[in-house]
Amino acid sequence: MSTVIEARAIGRVFSHDGAEFRAVDDVSFTVGEGEFVSIVGPSGCGKSTLLMMIAGLEPVSAGECLIDGEPLRAPQPRKVGMVFQDATLLPWLTAAENVEFPLSLTGEARESRRTRAAALLRLVGLEAFSGLYPHQLSGGMKQRVAIARGLVRDPRILLMDEPFAALDEQHRMKMGEELLRIWTETRKSVVFVTHSLNEAIYLSDVVLVMRTRPGRIVERIGIELPRPRQFEMLGGEYVGRVRNRIWELIRMEVT
Repeated sequence: MSTVIEARAIGRVFSHDGAEFRAVDDVSFTVGEGEFVSIVGPSGCGKSTLLMMIAGLEPVSAGECLIDGEPLRAPQPRKVGMVFQDATLLPWLTAAENVEFPLSLTGEARESRRTRAAALLRLVGLEAFSGLYPHQLSGGMKQRVAIARGLVRDPRILLMDEPFAALDEQHRMKMGEELLRIWTETRKSVVFVTHSLNEAIYLSDVVLVMRTRPGRIVERIGIELPRPRQFEMLGGEYVGRVRNRIWELIRMEVT
């Protein structure tokens, strides 16, 4: 398996009123081609900051991040797609137009944009809703549009920052199932930030566990569950054992 992301002792320091705060420190890990990696940890441990550094949206204060072996100096939207916690859809554009939007910024021809958007809305199961506006879509639908938009430039990597956090448990699990279907079809390398330990275990090949003060990875846990994944697995002994291990690693920092 080739490596598509490599973080080498990366860190992020914020300055305010002459004081420095080390949000992330000495973080190293790799993500392989087609691998699904989740990052979990307590609030404030730097999960989102770490994701922003991998995306090139937040500068690295120490170390370096490599994409396909090349140092990351700026965002690379052709290689790295991003899905945020809020779907951040433009309210005056339809679902299809929101998916097309990144392509319109690069000057791609309208017909090509429409064809690509239609294919991705079909992939996420929203072909029949392409003409609707964000206010006409449910929360889960909005996030599926956001996923389609993140894939529209066909990046090798998809970064996802707690994309299902606002959904109730039932819809969250349904979206997890949909995400696995999309991942199986596209085989993108995914880095997925979540607070849900069940979600991380259910979705992932690897779970990275973070602690805070400052944020750092304390353990890499390979998930030994067969694919395709089944909901019933969440009630099994193996998942319970892994969940307890992750909780033991982070519980002292939960207040």
